[in-house]
Amino acid sequence: MNRLGKKANETLIEMALSADGEECNGPETISTAGSEIPSSSEGLNSTETTLLIPEHQVIDKRHQSKDSIFFRDGVRRIDFVLSYVDDLNKEWEKKLERRKEFESNLQKAGLELETEDKKESEDGKIFFVKIHAPWEVLITYAEVLNIKVPIRENDIPPMVENPLDCVLFPLRLPEKVMHPEPDYFTAPFSKDKQELYLINDESTFFSPSMRNRIVNYILTRCPYGTEEGKKKFGIKRLLNNGTYTAAYPLHDCQYWKKASDPNCDSERYTLYMEWARFLRFYKEQPLVLIRKYYGEKIGIYFAWLGFYTEMLFLAAVVGLICFLYGLFTMDENMSSKEICDPAIGGEIIMCPLCDRDCEYWRLNTTCESSQYSHLFDNVATLFFAIFMGIWVTLFLEFWKRRQARLKYEWDLVDFEEEQQQLQLRPEYEAKCTQKKKNPVTQEMEPYLPLTSQAVRFCISGATVLFWVSLIIASMIAVIVYRLAVYAAFASLMENTQTLQPISGVLTPQLATSVTASCLNFVIIMILNFFYERIAIWITDMEIPRTHMEYENRLTMKMFLFQFVNYYSSCFYVAFFKGKFVGYPGAYTYMFNRWRNEECDPAGCLIELTTQLTIVMAGKQIWGNIQEAIVPWICNWWGRRKARNNPENLYSRWEQDHDLQTFGALGLFYEYLEMVIQFGFITLFVASFPLAPLLALMNNILEIRVDSWKLTTQYRRPVAAKAHSIGVWQEILNGMAILSVVTNAFIVAFTSDMIPRLVYYYAYSENEDSPMSGYINNSLSVFLISDFPERNEPKENPENFVICRYRDYRYPPDHEKKYLHTMQFWHILAAKLAFIIIMEHVVFIVKFFVAWMIPDVPADVKAKIKREKYLTQKILHEYELEKLKERLCQGDKRATEKEFIATEGRMELSRAM
Repeated sequence: MNRLGKKANETLIEMALSADGEECNGPETISTAGSEIPSSSEGLNSTETTLLIPEHQVIDKRHQSKDSIFFRDGVRRIDFVLSYVDDLNKEWEKKLERRKEFESNLQKAGLELETEDKKESEDGKIFFVKIHAPWEVLITYAEVLNIKVPIRENDIPPMVENPLDCVLFPLRLPEKVMHPEPDYFTAPFSKDKQELYLINDESTFFSPSMRNRIVNYILTRCPYGTEEGKKKFGIKRLLNNGTYTAAYPLHDCQYWKKASDPNCDSERYTLYMEWARFLRFYKEQPLVLIRKYYGEKIGIYFAWLGFYTEMLFLAAVVGLICFLYGLFTMDENMSSKEICDPAIGGEIIMCPLCDRDCEYWRLNTTCESSQYSHLFDNVATLFFAIFMGIWVTLFLEFWKRRQARLKYEWDLVDFEEEQQQLQLRPEYEAKCTQKKKNPVTQEMEPYLPLTSQAVRFCISGATVLFWVSLIIASMIAVIVYRLAVYAAFASLMENTQTLQPISGVLTPQLATSVTASCLNFVIIMILNFFYERIAIWITDMEIPRTHMEYENRLTMKMFLFQFVNYYSSCFYVAFFKGKFVGYPGAYTYMFNRWRNEECDPAGCLIELTTQLTIVMAGKQIWGNIQEAIVPWICNWWGRRKARNNPENLYSRWEQDHDLQTFGALGLFYEYLEMVIQFGFITLFVASFPLAPLLALMNNILEIRVDSWKLTTQYRRPVAAKAHSIGVWQEILNGMAILSVVTNAFIVAFTSDMIPRLVYYYAYSENEDSPMSGYINNSLSVFLISDFPERNEPKENPENFVICRYRDYRYPPDHEKKYLHTMQFWHILAAKLAFIIIMEHVVFIVKFFVAWMIPDVPADVKAKIKREKYLTQKILHEYELEKLKERLCQGDKRATEKEFIATEGRMELSRAM
């Protein structure tokens, strides 16, 4: 510590002394994997090497562009940056040793490092280690990762122009943005066939996203020592234990202006100007450029989100038409007319909605709510429920075709996700000390004993079950709240004069439903906040073997929880509320204390609509606040000091360091958000035809918010490959099937459509107006004197003799007093028949549509075959030429038989 204090005025030029001890020429000299370094400084980390540098060798940072993405020599590109704070606490020496070992091993792996001293950073506290992967490292790991590279420009003619292109021209982006580089035939890279590939410039042959992917692969597997008898490795562990504070690839420029360096493509600037600004919301997305800059995994997410948004447009239009139908036919609705008629609804006295404290009330007090209920509970609801069952099939099938086209265009046809994802996770290799022979590779590899797996799964399952039970308990608590406060709202609205003008709209039922929905939304957000962390913890505890296993397990845990968390209240209102009420004098009670809720005389559908609107809209608003406003505030706060300094002192790696981290689970949360929204617009769409319109407006904003935050507020993510949306596809398929069932039950049991149809065809007595008398027919009669003391209201100032309630039961003077009438059973049979018929019709249409639409377009199949043939031909011709060269050079191993066999293979390939 004293030695460091004495050298406080010195700066770092890493490995600045040559092997003979003389100073190097110029301040740009940096350490490389092959550099010769003096024995006295061998293996030293940046802090210790600083002590070897004379004070006069100070690098003037003002001469370096703040947007520089190169080493000090201006030639070697910065592929990755590590940062750390050299805090002198009790862990300092241990961290120092880890960094020393880790950086030494990175250099042994062939990477080149250059360190920026903390005094050159904006805050004077942070060291930056810049990493460059030379050509030899790139070609070695390109072969390991099976990266495809160009071998010849694509000569397959482009698709025939769409006749609608002239109409869609305002939505198009410039060609140089949509297709920034030519299309090529590609083949997996091999070091032995470098002449085969179109290598014009070694420094640009591998794109920056490929380079950072290769470096990240090395970083996650590089060892840094042995602790507690276990071999430790990987940058993730070093980040977790504080040895390094950050690890990230660099953006290529500032997002609001192009880089001054002509060697920089300024793709970030292009993405911001053409994609990430909200004013470009009507434009198509530059998916090729997104894929090139961020990698295929992020590219496929935005392709899916964009396609989902496009398909929502059709659903939104049809839903809006259904809503307008309900709006324009509101005045023709006979049920609401009768409820609002003083001579009908005004004369019908309804039984109290709670025990003792509630009073008798007249049916026409629910006039406005019955009119609003018709907006969503009409014949168009049935049509829309069936339409959405078919729409979701079209969406999933057409997405498969779109995905197949992207796989071809992005060279993912032969991408073996198993080869990429089945690689063992570094955490698995580190934690599993026991080894066994792999039956496929015949190599020893780590494994987790079955007993350990069983214990971990039991703990994981118990934890998930506990949290799901906690959600159900919270839902029951909200139900108890609804039951407990209804009487308070009824009394408040009855006795408060200021609420009388709006009592027709704000009924006790609506007030209870709205406040309960808001309370439920708050509980959802709180539980969600805690469970996200619990789910990650228990998934880490399970020690999944591969990255694919890890993502799939976490996805299923999170989705199960979110499914129950977000949809449980909607399921309650749709399928349970008002179904187990009993009747006056024999009500059913929850916990033998709170009387079960009744539906409004116009039905429970309007309450389900209210619940769905509040939860869905609230989630979307909160999600956008979390995704956009919170990162912006954090970045603004982190950069507040830098604004006071000259721009040329705020380097590219420091600018990116001050941005937020787009973690490994960043896309996971984006998918989860959209899949939950997908559930809202499919599972309960029969109750709210405007749900697709809300989702469409949200998604138009979501695309730009996600692109804006990714381009401006987050560090550049490490590029990753993916040829599909993964396990989310299966979840969407499952929700599509479930949506048919839920919508059939909503139409049958939650809406009033089936009872109205039964009355229309079987019980109506007025041929001129078949629906007249429906309200009176749907309400049963109860003799007030039959009330037990527990239920009887405290006051009956008008001395009512009978009251009405919503059910189909015999009147008190009938021999089957208060038992269900035959009409009740007719309606129940009609509901069950409707569910069976609707499910079968929709499922048959769904499966027929899925069968009719092939997953891969015919032209894509033809192009894949053509490209495979041409690629094989090129490779075989290359091998043949090499063989000829060997024969001409007199290579005895290149026999005539080998030459004939190679030609025969080419002929066979042509025949195939």
